Amino acid sequence: MKKKILWGVAGAAAVLLLARVVLGTGREAAAGYRFVEITRGDIEAVVTSTGTLQATETVEVGTQVSGQIAEIHVDFNDRVEKGQLIARIDPRLLLQEVRAAEVAVERSRAELEQAKRQYERIAMLHEQKVVTDSEHDAALYNYEIAQAAYASAHLNLERARQNLAYTEIRAPISGVVVERSVEVGQTVAASMTAPKLFVIAKDFSEMEILATVDESDIGLIHEGQPVRFTVQAYPDTQFTGTVRQVRLQSTVQENVVSYTVVIAVDNPDGRLLPGMTATVEFIVDRAEDVLLVPNSALRFRPTEEMRRALAARQGQEGTAGAPARPAQAAGPYAANGAGGAAARSAGQPGAGDVAAPSPGQPAARRAGAGVAADAAPGAPPTLLWFLDEDGKVNAVPVQTGITDGQRTAISGPPILREGMKVIAAVTTGSAPTTATNPFQSQQRSGPPRPPGLF
Repeated sequence: MKKKILWGVAGAAAVLLLARVVLGTGREAAAGYRFVEITRGDIEAVVTSTGTLQATETVEVGTQVSGQIAEIHVDFNDRVEKGQLIARIDPRLLLQEVRAAEVAVERSRAELEQAKRQYERIAMLHEQKVVTDSEHDAALYNYEIAQAAYASAHLNLERARQNLAYTEIRAPISGVVVERSVEVGQTVAASMTAPKLFVIAKDFSEMEILATVDESDIGLIHEGQPVRFTVQAYPDTQFTGTVRQVRLQSTVQENVVSYTVVIAVDNPDGRLLPGMTATVEFIVDRAEDVLLVPNSALRFRPTEEMRRALAARQGQEGTAGAPARPAQAAGPYAANGAGGAAARSAGQPGAGDVAAPSPGQPAARRAGAGVAADAAPGAPPTLLWFLDEDGKVNAVPVQTGITDGQRTAISGPPILREGMKVIAAVTTGSAPTTATNPFQSQQRSGPPRPPGLF
């Protein structure tokens, strides 16, 4: 009797152990993948950069004469009109120069009158043959010299009066004083380069951004292109603008070539200020209502076992008379399989990978500039890996479109649909909840159905 009980207990324990092993193995197999979901929506490809806001027109106000600042009539942020007096240089020295020039004019006028009278007398005597030709020529010469001296004195007087007028510093444009560099009593010296006294910016209702774009992206930028940007002062507000100009002159810094792009910006409420740093997004392309997949699924590298299993299933289908897959769909699983692994081992991104920016390239550059690398004409499709209705690993070829750096637009066979779960990674020791079959709520019991690609 005891032997029967012991044998019964041992048998029950063996059954429980076997069931645990079987169930546990199934859970581990199912829990060995991390899935992401295909969604549907809109996507934009953008090139990002940074730039600085500035007024569309800025004038540095200087002085053409030297002297001491006697008066200042404006301060920072004051609005001024064109021609308005904003400062004055002490005019006393220049006023004395004007008076001296006036005296010189009077003297030259007197000398001119004397030379004229002398010439007229000599000319009359010359007609009467009383004086020689040389005396006549000398009198004419002195008269002409006096005329030139009188004209020169007049020019000196006009110059002195103009310099006196330069002591009044007036606004060259209507706008806002954004900088004042002098104080009353300060001495300024005019030289080859006029000293900067004030900076006046035109009305801030229209501004511009000078953005720096990497040479690898400048081909995607053109005049009239829409732009959006943010500034740190208003991080939750998105502003818009338009590319006004792509400057041809490049700049080189640490062997990185970049170009300046001018962006026109409307600023009706005056919130944008000169000098603000703008994070800019140039909208390169846009797609609406398309299937989107996270880039991690396109970068997924299947294991050797997954590739062998898929190849074996394809061979079984061919032997059983199943219709052969298209040429582009049958062989290219090496794109993110064996071939992708070889490319990565050689230091190259595999299919679906988003290329990393080169050294020295602006960090914010790659937010999805254009289409994915494997979307070029004639490029083989990329494979998305998933679990079919039988819980078996399968793959579907897709063509990739534009990317925003996080997601990529895809197209392919009808099996692709919104909500479909695809494999993004192979995990180890994952919880059973991560292994949910994307096609059914629980694993099918009993013998598996004949395998198929879709």
